[in-house]
Amino acid sequence: MKYCQLTEAERYTLSVLKREGRSLRAIAHALQRSPSTISREVRRNATIDHNRPRPLYVPSKAHEHANGRRRRSRRVKHHAAEVYAHVEELLGEEQWSPEQIASQLDEQLGVRLSHMTIYRHVRRNQRQGGRLYMHLRQGGKRRRKRTHGPEKRGKLANKPMIDTRPQAVEAREEVGHWEGDTVMGAAGERACLLTLVERSTGYAVVAWLPHRTVLAVNRAAVRAIGNSGLPFKTITWDNGTEFHGYRELEQAVDVQCYFAYPHHPWERGSNENFNGLLRQYFPKRKSLARVRQADCDRATTKLNQRPRKRYGYETPIQRLQRSGVLHLEC
Repeated sequence: MKYCQLTEAERYTLSVLKREGRSLRAIAHALQRSPSTISREVRRNATIDHNRPRPLYVPSKAHEHANGRRRRSRRVKHHAAEVYAHVEELLGEEQWSPEQIASQLDEQLGVRLSHMTIYRHVRRNQRQGGRLYMHLRQGGKRRRKRTHGPEKRGKLANKPMIDTRPQAVEAREEVGHWEGDTVMGAAGERACLLTLVERSTGYAVVAWLPHRTVLAVNRAAVRAIGNSGLPFKTITWDNGTEFHGYRELEQAVDVQCYFAYPHHPWERGSNENFNGLLRQYFPKRKSLARVRQADCDRATTKLNQRPRKRYGYETPIQRLQRSGVLHLEC
């Protein structure tokens, strides 16, 4: 039988029966508890009154004592230092989130550790002058108010918009429907990254571009699509002008392109989420001029091998393999 502490209602019942003069064994029988449980409860949670010969059992005070003891016990690390070292390695080297780490510890080390415990460990480290918090997704991010003025980006007539996509794209049930965008670095520089994310698996491809132009985007997209070995049936692009050469891309690789509406990032949620994850490796306002494709490939490999909460902590590569579209060696 699993042991659990007395509830507040049981403590009040215990107090009433004790005042009636019943023995601890009789009280245990009435509460359907072990006599040792009742004895331990009275011994540990009774209130000491020096004017009385014996401790006084007050149920409200007893409940406070028990709750305080429980809170204090949580301040103790119940896991070995090796466990926290492994947590710090996944956080710092692999850039996993606390939830992702917690989901895999049972399988990797045979221990259970909640993501909140990991967050507390990180914050404790921060108070002690450590830098673990810098590896959290939002570690150094400052929130800002977002306001939108009139649309200033170039417009292209008769673009196929997102609401004309086939229903199969919305369902996320087949591999081959992608979302795309560019990620910028330092203000005023030309270099950027092209990101493509598959909607049903979360698998991503990232390409480095020397400048954000129609020609550079199309060249990188054609190369990425050809090297991936994956099906590309549709791509839903952001509304930037660098994607206005979509007709040439459609002819080059036999893919159908669509566009999200301006300032509607949720219409390309998979891509927007991935871009946020990618910022852990290529922060905002940091130059991308010296970044090379090998750097992009290393970051993308880590992200494609990272368990995702939305997929039941499967990785994008595992979902891609399970789809049967392609067998990858990792």
